[in-house]
Amino acid sequence: MWEKLQQIWNAKEVRNGLLFVLGMMVVFRFAAHVPLPGIDVEALRRFFQANQVMGMLNLFSGGTIRNFAIVALGVAPYITASIIFQLLGMIVPKLEEIQKDGESGQQRINQWTRLLTVPLAALQSLALIQLLRQSQLHILTKTDTLHIVTIIFTVTAGTLLLMFLGELMSEKKVGNGISLLIFAGILASLPSSLGQLIVSYDSSQIMTYVVYGVIAILTITGVVFITEGQRNIPIQYARQVHGNASMGGVATSLPLRVNMAGVIPIIFAISILLFPSVIAQFFIHARTPWIAYAAQGLITLLQNQLVYGVTYFLLVVMFTFFYTAVVFHPDRIAENLQKQGGFILGIRPGQPTADYLQSIINRINLVGAVFLGLIAVLPLMAQGLSGSRLLAIGGTSLLIVVSVVIESIKQIEAQLTMRKYEVY
Repeated sequence: MWEKLQQIWNAKEVRNGLLFVLGMMVVFRFAAHVPLPGIDVEALRRFFQANQVMGMLNLFSGGTIRNFAIVALGVAPYITASIIFQLLGMIVPKLEEIQKDGESGQQRINQWTRLLTVPLAALQSLALIQLLRQSQLHILTKTDTLHIVTIIFTVTAGTLLLMFLGELMSEKKVGNGISLLIFAGILASLPSSLGQLIVSYDSSQIMTYVVYGVIAILTITGVVFITEGQRNIPIQYARQVHGNASMGGVATSLPLRVNMAGVIPIIFAISILLFPSVIAQFFIHARTPWIAYAAQGLITLLQNQLVYGVTYFLLVVMFTFFYTAVVFHPDRIAENLQKQGGFILGIRPGQPTADYLQSIINRINLVGAVFLGLIAVLPLMAQGLSGSRLLAIGGTSLLIVVSVVIESIKQIEAQLTMRKYEVY
């Protein structure tokens, strides 16, 4: 390990890239602690502690919503815009053609994503403000129009700043900038969590701490195993003869990842779970009694840990299959293989190949979907078994942290390998 670290430090571009990324993380964490005026921070934290869905939204913002800082929304609007264009690219043929148009097409999509981030950030900030205004904790101490408009503009500008920092970090090729910002937000909450654990330490609960430590290690191991897990489909290319030259006959494989969807299904599920609660908050004080009663009943229902956990799990599983179906096209893969003279051993080219790939992806996707669902509800399961919110294991946080670390390591190793070939 020390030899690898020495190689990273000796490679000037890699070293400068890592130092730049660390510097941008410091800027991000500084901005995350600059609160907006007119906010009761303590009441806001109590609100997030009592709301599991808002806590998950705080996770994907990079831990900034809980402080309601100038970057309160974090990178959530940019992630939403990216997902929208990713899905539209699979549905709208024109966007699909642009995405296939190499680097220039990707630049156009990126520009449209940035433009869409602006109205999304404004809308999400307005919705968050309205949600806080409906709370009984009096989180907003100033509710005049000028103050609300100022908050919306400030929070939107903060999101654009983080989007800019994330893209600068991505250019250094030591990891995805947006993912690294979320990663920094998760790690930033670790010291306070450990501090609360130490303060509330009870020697009679030593076995509980040991059990949680073992579960955490097993969870990390499982996340790494599933994240790196893949099914290799053997591909054989037919031998071609051109004159006296013989070409082809190469054996290779088609890798199918177990967790092809990443954390996107969890983001989708959180959005779906959050939407009814946010809408219901606006109708709690409705003049029509049955509307107010229905809104309060919906909020109470979603606050039930069992109902919330089962719904969350089912949504994650469903969206895992949905997203995989959107991004994975066995018909196209079978068509490309047939055009290039490739085939799967024992499977006829064309539609039989597509059907075989679809059956394989359905089986491994079931494992990935159940895994993501269990990781998503792991904190709820831990709370239910122990009755402690403090020791709840953030399975989603572990999934993000491990995924970001693996991606960054791969990019750094790729740069080191490239410079090794340059030396030769």
